[in-house]
Amino acid sequence: MKRRNALKLLPASSLLFATRGAAAVLPPVSVTPAGYAISVQCWTFKEFTLFEAIEMAAAAGATGVELFPGQKIGGDFGDAGLDPAKASEQVPAVLAKCKEHGIAPVNFGVTDVPNDEAQARVLFDFAKQLGLYGITTEALGSLDVLEKLAKEYDINVCFHNHPKPTALWNPETVGKAIEGRDEHLGYCADIGHWASSGMDPLEVVKSIAPRIRSFHFKDRESITEWTHDRPYGTGILKLPEILAEAKKHGFAGNISIEYEHNWNSSLPEVAQCVGYLRAWSKLNA
Repeated sequence: MKRRNALKLLPASSLLFATRGAAAVLPPVSVTPAGYAISVQCWTFKEFTLFEAIEMAAAAGATGVELFPGQKIGGDFGDAGLDPAKASEQVPAVLAKCKEHGIAPVNFGVTDVPNDEAQARVLFDFAKQLGLYGITTEALGSLDVLEKLAKEYDINVCFHNHPKPTALWNPETVGKAIEGRDEHLGYCADIGHWASSGMDPLEVVKSIAPRIRSFHFKDRESITEWTHDRPYGTGILKLPEILAEAKKHGFAGNISIEYEHNWNSSLPEVAQCVGYLRAWSKLNA
């Protein structure tokens, strides 16, 4: 598919996104001079326990982590998976581990959210106890519940895209759904998955930047087919331009490094990605 035709950009008038309310702000993590936080999506270290992932994220130089459901916690919890329904026993230990390594939990996902307020509250209570900035999800069918609880808890809902043909691969789908709704609702912009879907991530970001709440940041070798992740700056994605476009629109969320390659030995590459984001921030503060 030709790139020119692969992305149907949102109409220019929709870029204003008539909205209500105000988005949540980052928790007290170390924010870069450019205004964003650098976190590691723990899926990057899915072959390790959560406690190991926190240690590795800190070793790479990140100051935040994006947690995901079901990751084995480790330590005294052994193989027990991270579970919002077990917040009272798990959250204190996770926060203590994060504090030990100078890391803050920032987002949680990608996670399902039931279209039931009582059940969804379990997730939002968990997120509030962790002090999260956002919940990453693809549960567009639970939009009314998500909007209500996002406002009540002051937690962003970041709608994530997987590649074509998944439900939210086209940014128009989320854009039309959240237009006119509260500012807590926005995008988790996975730029690698847009590339895998034949779209130029920079052009997508230009069309939706005011509603981007977080990133799953990647670099790739192609914008016509799937390729594995590469250290930032060594692929073909226009990362400086993407960061500049987000900054132009006041982006002040978290950028999660999601590195889905070399699963057992990616720490040096993740550290390189952290360094790239820090350097860009210092040069463009």
